[in-house]
Amino acid sequence: MVDYKIRAATATDGEAMLALMPRLSAFEIPESRTPEHLWLDDAKLLREWICGGADDCFVHIAEDDVGAILGLTLVRLRPEPLSHEPSAHLEAIAVAKGAEGRGIGQALLGAAEENAHKQGAQTMTLHVFSTNTRARQFYERSGYDGEVIRYIKPLAD
Repeated sequence: MVDYKIRAATATDGEAMLALMPRLSAFEIPESRTPEHLWLDDAKLLREWICGGADDCFVHIAEDDVGAILGLTLVRLRPEPLSHEPSAHLEAIAVAKGAEGRGIGQALLGAAEENAHKQGAQTMTLHVFSTNTRARQFYERSGYDGEVIRYIKPLAD
């Protein structure tokens, strides 16, 4: 039984959505990173969208029967980096801690993919840390292929 619904977000959902942003760092992050670095830019983009900017973005939320927000997706329409074909990029997907394991992430991702396709996107891209094995497994089960591996090396002493 599904006890939530997926809908397009509105600006009035803003504070509750922003409160979910720290969930983007709820995994074993690399030692060279701080948790906030993983979600501050996404929160900035979400704030821009809330204020009426970021016209190339759309947001979906999952909410329960009393209106509590259980999760969100933030998607930006943009050309695919290599082919330059119409595409969408999943900037953020977050599910509230107490709402995990109920299919909310899958439902949100499905709604985001459907909306992106309706808007002309031929593909959906995303980034995920190599250490975030739970997310990587989720994306692979959802039909995504790991395509690029990014390396980084600190150059400080």
